[in-house]
Order: sequence, then C-alpha cells, then structure tokens
Amino acid sequence: MASSSSNRQGSISSVQTENRTFSPSDEFSKKAHIPSAKKLESIRKKAAKNPVEFWEKQAESLEWFRRWNIAFKWKHPVAEWFGGGKINISYNCLDRHLNTWRRNKAALIWEGEPDGEIRTFTYSQLHHEVCKCAGVLRSLGVKKSDVVAIYMGMVPEAVIAMLACARIGATHNVVFGGFSAEALRERINDSKAVMLITQDGAFRRGTAVNLKQAADAALEHCPSIKHSLVLRRTGGEVTMKAGRDHWWHDLMRGATSNIAAEPLGSEHPHFILYTSGSTGKPKGILHTTGGYLAHVAYTTKTVFDIKDDDLYFCTADIGWVTGHSYIVYGPLANGASVLMYEGAPNFPEPDRFWDIIERHKVTIFYTAPTAIRAFIRWGDGYPLKHDLSSLRLIGTVGEPINPEAWMWYRTMIGKNKCPIVDTWWQTETGGIMIAPVPGATDTKPGSATFALPGILADVVRKDGTSCEPNEGGLLVVKHPWPGMARTIFGDKERYKETYWSNFPPTKEHQGWYFTGDGARKDTDGYFWIMGRVDDVVNVSGHRLGTAEVESALVSHPYVAEAAVVAKPDELKGNALVAFVTLKANITAGDLNKLKEELRNHVGVEIGHIAKPDEIRFTEGLPKTRSGKIMRRLLREIVAGGVISGDTTTLEDFSVLEKLRGDEE
Repeated sequence: MASSSSNRQGSISSVQTENRTFSPSDEFSKKAHIPSAKKLESIRKKAAKNPVEFWEKQAESLEWFRRWNIAFKWKHPVAEWFGGGKINISYNCLDRHLNTWRRNKAALIWEGEPDGEIRTFTYSQLHHEVCKCAGVLRSLGVKKSDVVAIYMGMVPEAVIAMLACARIGATHNVVFGGFSAEALRERINDSKAVMLITQDGAFRRGTAVNLKQAADAALEHCPSIKHSLVLRRTGGEVTMKAGRDHWWHDLMRGATSNIAAEPLGSEHPHFILYTSGSTGKPKGILHTTGGYLAHVAYTTKTVFDIKDDDLYFCTADIGWVTGHSYIVYGPLANGASVLMYEGAPNFPEPDRFWDIIERHKVTIFYTAPTAIRAFIRWGDGYPLKHDLSSLRLIGTVGEPINPEAWMWYRTMIGKNKCPIVDTWWQTETGGIMIAPVPGATDTKPGSATFALPGILADVVRKDGTSCEPNEGGLLVVKHPWPGMARTIFGDKERYKETYWSNFPPTKEHQGWYFTGDGARKDTDGYFWIMGRVDDVVNVSGHRLGTAEVESALVSHPYVAEAAVVAKPDELKGNALVAFVTLKANITAGDLNKLKEELRNHVGVEIGHIAKPDEIRFTEGLPKTRSGKIMRRLLREIVAGGVISGDTTTLEDFSVLEKLRGDEE
C-alpha cells in the first residue's frame, strides 16, 4: 500500500496501488514519431533545460506572416509568447495545405444522428466554406477583435463558423448547445458579443431540440447583439426577427469567398470559453493565438502520433475545450482527417460509436472515462458486434480514469494492441499537459504517466517543497507554457487569485500555476491525478483524495459509477458518503448486504481508513454536460440539501431533484 504522509504540510494520503505495466508494441514504436523511451527522455531533458527554446522550435512548424522578435515575456501572472509575430490560425489549419496533396484530402467527415447522413469536406472545400462564412461575418459588420457567440450542435457549420472568426480576427465564444437560455444570456453579456450564430434545432437521441427558441429568449436581454445568423438543420418552425435574424443559407449563397486570412498578433484574443466556477458566475477563460496553436499542434502530433493516413474521432462536443483543441485546431493544423458525429452514443442503440468506427475505419478514438463507464454498464455485447480492428490508438480525456475502466477499454476496445493515451489537461491549460507518448511510454492503468516535454509539472506541499514518492500533494506547473490561458475575461484579479496566488514569486522562482488538482508521483515518477483538491477530505487525521475511494468502489463487479464526498463528523472530522450507481437491478433485500460488501471491498482494496461511512444507491449522478461529476452539489446535498453557486453546466436537473428528494 502507498505510504501515508498526512503529517506533512499540505500532503494528501495516497491509498491507491497499481502495479500493472504495459509497453507499446515493437510494431507501433517503429512507426511512431517518437519511437523510444530513450529518444523521449532526451527531448524531455533538453526541453526542461530551456523550455522557451523548445517551444520556439514547435512554433517554427507553423506558418507565420512575420516571425516573432521576443519568444517569451513574463510579468507574474501575465505571459506573452512569440511577441511581435504575426500569424493566423485559419490560415494554418486550411490555406497552407492547399498547395500540397492535402488539398483534396478529407479534412472533415461528418455523420448526422437521426438518419446517418454523411458529409465530407476536403481541405479545399472547407477552405471555400470558411472564406464565405468570413465574408458573411464582415457583411454583417463583424470586425477584428469583436466577440461572436456560437450556440450550435455538432454540425460542420460550427467548425466553419469558428474558423471564419479566426480568419478575420474575431474572438469566438462557443456556448454548448445544451445550455439553457439563461446560461447563454450570461455568457453573451459577460463577453459583450456583437453577434450570435445558432441553428433552428439540434438532434439529440432522436429528438429535435429547439435552439432558436432558447436563443430568442436569451437575446431579449442581450443588448450588445446586433445580428443573429441561423442555420437550418431540423426544419422546425422558428421565429425570425426582422433586421436581426438572418438565415445561414441565404447569406452564404451570395457571399464572397475572396477573404484573405488576417495577419494577427501572436497575443491576439482567439477565443473565450466559459468554465463553471465553484461559486458565482462562470469564468470566461481567454486564449490567444500563436502560443495556443503551437501548443495544440504539437500535442496533437505527439500524443496521438497522428499520421496522414489516420482517421481521427474525438467524441467531445464542440462547446468544450476538447472540441476546440482536438477536433478543430490541433488536428487541422496537422492536416489530419477528422470524423465528427452529431449525436448521442446510444442512439438508436448503445453501439453507435462502435458502428461508426467499423464503417468509417477509424484509427484513433478519443473519449471520456464517463463514457467508458457507460459503455461498460451497457454490456460487452455491443462492442463485440463490431469489427474494431482499424483502431491503432485510443485515448481518454476529462477526468482521471479508474484502473478497471482502463483495463476494459484496453481489452474490449483496443483488443490489447492499441496504446492508451490517458491525457490530463484543463480548459485553462489550452492543451494536453501530462500524457503518455504512445510509441515511447510504458503505461500504467489509471496513470496519466509523465508531463510532456516543455511542461514542467510537479507535486508539492503547501510550502512549495516537492512531495516524496507516493505522497499526495498539489499539482503545479513551474514554468509558463504557450497554450496557457492569459486571463479570465474581464476579471484579471480573479485570474491571479484562482491560479497564481498559492505559489507567488520568490527568490527561487517566478511564480507557479496551481491546477486545483491533487496528485502524487509514484516511485517511477508517474503522475497519478487524485481529483480536485476541493474533493480532498480529512478523515481521522488523514487527508484522503476521494477519487481513489471512488476507483476502489468501481472496481467491484456490481458498480458502474461512484462519487464520494464528505460530511462533518464530530469524532473523525469528516465521514465519507458514497453515491453509487449499479450495473444491474438488485432486490431491496440484497442492497443492504451489498452496502456492507462494498465497504469491506474498499477496506481490502485501499485500507480500513477509506471505508465509506454511508453508501447511497442512486440511478444517476449529477454531471456537467461534458460528463464530469459535480461533487460540489453532492457535498451540498449531504450537508443539508441547500444548493448554491453555479448550476448552469448541470446536464439533468431531475437527477439532482431526485437526490434531494431522497435526502428529505
């Protein structure tokens, strides 16, 4: 069992043990961009010695209108990368491929949900559509540095709109199409968007969701919006407000395609993306242009080992940072072929993803641990119906993956031949920070392995000293990187306080970025993410990361998902409460037996101290629309049922109401 170090300042007791290791096959490594651990270590050491020089080399793979004159400038907590350089992201994702054989290569293959409609855009065709959309934006008065809100489903036009904004230097603010009118209004007003791009409706699980209706309700209280561009997707009835609303197809029909990419400063604001805050309003994370693209282009190539003959399928929604970085900008900057799917993984049956992979011959598949646990719950029969032999690499994103789900993913989907890239990063980091390099890294189930070259990550105590092996602490990044967020839009102080106040500059360093996550490094130096520090609890003097207790619960054959939170306890300080969803129905009489069985199972897996004091069975857990469990809401439920703070990212309010009803 891992050592307990809770007596040290700010350390977290680590209770999870995992000894299995898997090496990439010789066949995979021979063809990989980075083919060996020795080569990777050489790159990593050189990058650690001079990270600025390393990132300059990555930026040189892009096409610049004017090269930078200052690679890096830092005044805590404000970073500038590639100052003086002029670049355009749309140009790098599209134009530079047009003078190569990739001109007629598929850039985007899209599949609709209800009828399986397929649309393919070559790089030349996508460039043409993006230029026309950029012309439409300009015709409606959108200027460089204006903010354009995009409220759409998973349709090609969402990608086109994003690239069109980038082409003319407009800053896009993509709002997930499942958000309410209130959430949309809040994000439009905070970002002061001048235009909204939306659609009549979006398909989800066979149902047409009326986005225009929600958009209309939001725009009643959005004085900054001058125009709204509406895509016809479902054909449902909508109200069009004269002078404000315009049909996409009408304006695109007559639009000019002679729109050159605007040379933009490297630090030009590229996009704002809102992420949920623990309290108060959501945070508008601002990313800029040159550094962000250098980061996502490099990590796409390195982590996914992406090649010209790959077909890459990321299941994230365009409204999340994964959709920005690893559906649109990273893959297209590398000249990849991207598959984009409109709908749900279980429509019309729970094998939709596997059917897509088989029919399109997908080679790289990137999804979330939450989805993987749903696949497990739905049963092995669905993936077994399909030929998944085209896959050569699979990945995970969004939250730590428990070892048993990792093993299922490797065995059932990867057929024990595909490397798994378990990636750790955040909206704020812009791109992947910690992950295996698939041809060079031995992987361990549940570990994100090592920081990528150019990323100086560590696990430290509250006093800034590095933790010992298997001593849990705070995950920090000790040197700025190009893809990092520059600020919280309109709130520089909140940015500084949230991310840069825990480890301010000293004589020894210039200030560290605190991720908000707890982690540990094992004796081999592998990173193990232990979840948000907010989810660390004190139990009988031990600071426990609840993610490890959840992992132990999910390793039980009856358990599909688990979330563990704490409530005050006079004797122990905190008592652990586990919310558990099961894979199958169990009679009421057996549930009480199962509760004790699960408590004992945790005791065997990670120790008596981690046994949940209370186990509550539930049909569902409160999650964001990106699949993350909202443990803050569970903490509020066990503390008395009063919900406060931001709930706009909650996917299904009925789950929350049922849990509150159970509490009462």
